Amino acid sequence: MSELDVQVRDGVATLTLNHPASRNALSLSMKEALAAAVAAVAADAQVRAVILAGAGGAFCAGGDLRSMQEHRPQATVQSWRRRMRALHPLIRTLVALDKPLVAAVDGAAFGAGFSLALSADFVLASPEARFCMSFLRLGLVPDFAAMYTLPRVVGVQRAKELMLSARELGAEEARQLGIALEVVPAPALLARAHEIAAGFVGASPLAVSHIKAGLGMSLATDLDRALADEADRQAMCFETESHRDAVRRFLAKEPASFRWPAPGRTPT
Repeated sequence: MSELDVQVRDGVATLTLNHPASRNALSLSMKEALAAAVAAVAADAQVRAVILAGAGGAFCAGGDLRSMQEHRPQATVQSWRRRMRALHPLIRTLVALDKPLVAAVDGAAFGAGFSLALSADFVLASPEARFCMSFLRLGLVPDFAAMYTLPRVVGVQRAKELMLSARELGAEEARQLGIALEVVPAPALLARAHEIAAGFVGASPLAVSHIKAGLGMSLATDLDRALADEADRQAMCFETESHRDAVRRFLAKEPASFRWPAPGRTPT
């Protein structure tokens, strides 16, 4: 059984962490499979949106403690640092992905699993979802870019509270804090994720890419640089076929190719 199930359908790639016995904990082999799959969908122009999910009623329980313990007899600070840095290409690709990324969270999203969900543009949670920055329980610091992503979602003070308390939060609190976009019944969770992801198949890929990139640098720039960047990105988008077709449809009173969310595109 593969630890990562990859399905591509009608422009949407679905990556499902698939080791229910460990609640989809991130073993070394799963990390390697995820890194390869994310790199592949990032480079595939036919893939217009990506869904990240977990099998068996859990999203991801975090790092695989058993494999970490197996590594410990030979471990040094330098070897731990190398192991962590080996993940950086995967994390950078996820956070900077130029396609919409939807996380469908059912059950546990603990530790690095919570961090993994935070790399998504949209987090959908089932009522059974549980989020926890559990690192301090193990004497560790949050990783998988959580110290970058979480404050951008909830603010620095709330990020401190979640990381330093290592407490669990449920789906509704996650929605109230802005971590989850919607709470969706578990049986409808993947269908809703597909509905949102499929909506972007009709969107301008260049405009989507530029919106994500522009927002990604918005907290690290000033107004003048943001305006200059905005002008450059908009100028490029004006010259795309997606823009020309959208204007033609608007003037002809035809349905737009992009609507949120795309109705009638959920899998059967």
